[in-house]
Amino acid sequence: MKIRRELWFGLTFMALIVIAGAAMLLSAETITNGHLGLLMLSLVVVAIMLGFPTAFTLMGMGMLFTFLAYERDWHRTLDLMVQSAYKTMANDVLIAVPLFVFMGYLVERANLIESLFKSLHLALARLPGALAVATLVTCTIFATATGIVGAVVTLMGLLALPAMLRGGYSVPLAAGAITAGGCLGILIPPSVLLIVYGATAGVSVVQLYAGAFFPGLMLAGLYVLYVILIAKLKPQWAPPLSAAERVVPLPPLTQRIAASPSAHALLGLLKGKRNAEVPLSHVLRQLGIVALPAVVYALLALGSYKAVTTVEAEARYDIEEIGASRSSSSGASSSGLQEPPAEGGLQEPPSEGGLQEPPGEEPAAGAVAEPPGAEAPPAAPAPAATETAQTAPAGATTKPPPTWWVATFSVLGALTALFYLFLSFARLEIFKMLLASFFPLVLLILSVLGSIVLGLATPTEAAAMGALGGMLLAAAYRRLNLAVLKESVFLTAKTSAMVCWLFVGSAIFSAAFALLGGQALVEEWVLSMNLTKVQFLLLSQVIIFLLGWPLEWTEIIVIFMPIFIPLLDNFGVDPLFFGLLVALNLQTAFLSPPVAMAAFYLKGVSPPHVTLNQIFLGMLPFMGIQILAIFLLYMWPQIGLWLPQLLYK
Repeated sequence: MKIRRELWFGLTFMALIVIAGAAMLLSAETITNGHLGLLMLSLVVVAIMLGFPTAFTLMGMGMLFTFLAYERDWHRTLDLMVQSAYKTMANDVLIAVPLFVFMGYLVERANLIESLFKSLHLALARLPGALAVATLVTCTIFATATGIVGAVVTLMGLLALPAMLRGGYSVPLAAGAITAGGCLGILIPPSVLLIVYGATAGVSVVQLYAGAFFPGLMLAGLYVLYVILIAKLKPQWAPPLSAAERVVPLPPLTQRIAASPSAHALLGLLKGKRNAEVPLSHVLRQLGIVALPAVVYALLALGSYKAVTTVEAEARYDIEEIGASRSSSSGASSSGLQEPPAEGGLQEPPSEGGLQEPPGEEPAAGAVAEPPGAEAPPAAPAPAATETAQTAPAGATTKPPPTWWVATFSVLGALTALFYLFLSFARLEIFKMLLASFFPLVLLILSVLGSIVLGLATPTEAAAMGALGGMLLAAAYRRLNLAVLKESVFLTAKTSAMVCWLFVGSAIFSAAFALLGGQALVEEWVLSMNLTKVQFLLLSQVIIFLLGWPLEWTEIIVIFMPIFIPLLDNFGVDPLFFGLLVALNLQTAFLSPPVAMAAFYLKGVSPPHVTLNQIFLGMLPFMGIQILAIFLLYMWPQIGLWLPQLLYK
């Protein structure tokens, strides 16, 4: 059956090529090379929709139409293919792809997702729709750490979907939360999509990572807000957790200290030091865990305060020194110094008494004679200015903290205070569960992203550190063995090979499309429409949204971005901002039928009574939220551009 289907696909594709060739022969006088380029683009899209491999379809079509463009010269065609492939493989940005993918597979196999989901749904138990909210938060964190949509959707389908169905949740709501949350990995850094777009469009991956951070968090926040509103308006779709499901068991030693699970933990531990039944080491260990948020907050606040309020002293010193030297040189030129006469000028001082006496006293005998008509050069002011610059007071090198820093740490301080105010023994156990599952992943993500965004490492270097961190994380949870390592390496090689072949095929296809004049024809057509910037952005995003229904994001990036990117300069659109809009828009490629891969991932692990139609129905509201997020980003571009401008202006 499979052979018959592939044979049917092949015959259909060959029929398309024959029809296209016949059309070219029948109208050879009217068809230009530009029309051949558009024909090539159409055939590529049709072939991909029929199921042919994207990379080899791009390469095959590119070589065939390049052969036609070069008037059937195979030598030049093969030269173009080799040059395009070499140019792609020489792009060092692509080295980050296998490293980030390897990190993702290792983190996935560390099996943190079960404990992460359990701790989050207990921590968020009082929120409406707690299980769905915990699912979205877990998906966001895990998708950010791995970047592998299929893995996140599959694992959450095995873990969260049965829990939500047992809790009486609506099937469409549960399926939509899992699929939408799992797709966030292609937007929130470190994202392979952003690396592919950056390499295709020539945009800095570092700036793309900085720009995509807040739009990704905004989209995740909109998902959570939607689930909370639905749970409030339709409680039968997302019933609250029962009291039994919210119970957190306390360890035996803690039970001897705590009067009840709701008793205040800090006060109880301070009183527990006098309890002879509980070892002092246990109490001190619990107090150390309790003090951890305050210690982290203090370290972050003090360290970042110094960074944001200190002015670079070296830059000030150079400016002042240059200004002092300029002023002294201008003063010297205005004083009218002249060349001393040939006779009676400066002479070699005698061996004794050659130094001039201080002012107000008669010069000693044999002192240096002052040349007539010359004045003493103003040598003193320049050293004084330099000395002032060198010994500037420490207060002159500081500035007030920026508003964003004050606001951020005010919010963090309030959250820390609320943590201690409402810290019960039950919440302390939840916090310990989060320390074992949530914070290691967050620390890994922040170390990778922070080193990239702050300029401490290139994306490739940060990816290497992330891969090492993933190995250490898997080893710490005793999941790292030869079988896991072998499987992770194999899957990484498979995924990386797919991405690299896509880039080679895209390079050959783009070169052929430009050679045939297809790019010039598209540009001429778009410019003839006399669109404004808003109309062009709207048209491009609608096209990308519609392309997301039959095509995947990889195909849209490598095929259509080389067509859109050259048009941006004509409309004054920043490629960085355009990339953020595209990354938000391409979320729909995983959620839009009929090629909604997230739906098929979830269906593969769902119970039999969960149908594809129910999954598709649950994804539609989240697609509407994605469109709302695109609108918000367009109306307020600083959501995505503020951080890159702050760090790299």
